[in-house]
Amino acid sequence: MQIKYTKGYLDKLESIFASSEYNLRYEKGNFKSGYCVLKETKIVIINKYFTLEGKINALLDILKALDFNPKDFKNQKQQDFLIELKQTELKL
Repeated sequence: MQIKYTKGYLDKLESIFASSEYNLRYEKGNFKSGYCVLKETKIVIINKYFTLEGKINALLDILKALDFNPKDFKNQKQQDFLIELKQTELKL
């Protein structure tokens, strides 16, 4: 699967978080990696000043780190999207 750096692709990634237990927030901060994951409170914070490409790359990194199970999502499109993402290798 090819990663597309578009607003629509970002919306798809954000919908995964909206359907999960994690809350996604965009805020300013001095995160070394550009994002912060608070696993205990299930909050994901992305640097709001990131470019579109930076936000997408950060969300992809977080999705791989959190290792969501596609079967936990009710929406079939989201399940398929997560399966595709798991098979995609991010090369920067």
